[in-house]
Amino acid sequence: MSQTSLTAGNTENPLVAVLLMSVAMLMVPMMDTIARFLSADLPPLLITFGRFLFQFLISLAVIVVTGRFACLRGRQTVVNYLRGLFLATASLCFFIAIKYMSVATAISIFFVEPMILTILAALVLKERVGPRRIGAVLVGLAGAMIILRPNIAEFGLISLLPVCTAVLFAFYLIINRLYPVTDNLLTVQLSAGLSGSLLLGSALLVGTAAGFDGMETVLPDGSQTLLLFTIGLISFAAHGLVVAAFQRGSASLLAPLQYLEIVGATLFGYLVFTEFPDGPTWAGIALIIASGLYIAHRERLQKTVVSG
Repeated sequence: MSQTSLTAGNTENPLVAVLLMSVAMLMVPMMDTIARFLSADLPPLLITFGRFLFQFLISLAVIVVTGRFACLRGRQTVVNYLRGLFLATASLCFFIAIKYMSVATAISIFFVEPMILTILAALVLKERVGPRRIGAVLVGLAGAMIILRPNIAEFGLISLLPVCTAVLFAFYLIINRLYPVTDNLLTVQLSAGLSGSLLLGSALLVGTAAGFDGMETVLPDGSQTLLLFTIGLISFAAHGLVVAAFQRGSASLLAPLQYLEIVGATLFGYLVFTEFPDGPTWAGIALIIASGLYIAHRERLQKTVVSG
């Protein structure tokens, strides 16, 4: 699950932008695949906590080593922490989902996010959504239902967790539209890591004290700790690559590359777990991708008309 929301204009270089974005989108499924591998022995809550804790520690280490101590204090402290809470909750839902279903299936369902964002933008931001985008939303949701039907039959309501992830991430993007990012990337990474660690760490403490199944604290061994660190490092690096890509290329150029996550997830899922999506799943994926690309196209046209 990627974080493709922090954008900023810098030096235009479309070729470098495409390369950076492609690498980032192929890295993210590696993180999810490692999380699924760890979920055989560790609770998803602990895995998610490790992801955000190590993201925080890596961000802090970079700040200390580079001497950029000004990044410790941001101008959007409350908003940054709120972003982190939404990301942490979304990541938890996703990591629980991939304990039971393939990463490729979960990521494919997650990509209903542009459809959900379109609906939320109309309801919360009062953006005008025409019949074409409404039609695209319905097509995308139909694609999700094609993928969800056999998974709901097999796994029950857990199959809906990627949809919950998409809803939470859409709210995260709504926050970014309401409060455009003004802080340094390191500040945002640090804040997200800290707020996510505090939220998930608190849940672990409560779950352990209450004896809730799946919320208990389990001490990872050396190899598991290394893999948790790797998840945090991939998250930190991929986020940085995405921001660097958007600094060098337009959103209309880079947005379609997000669907490389499905390619990466399918590849890693096959290599690690010998899983491969079936025919109906690919049909649903095709509908979701087509819908997402069309929505992005219509939004680009709308922005062009407004700016023109």
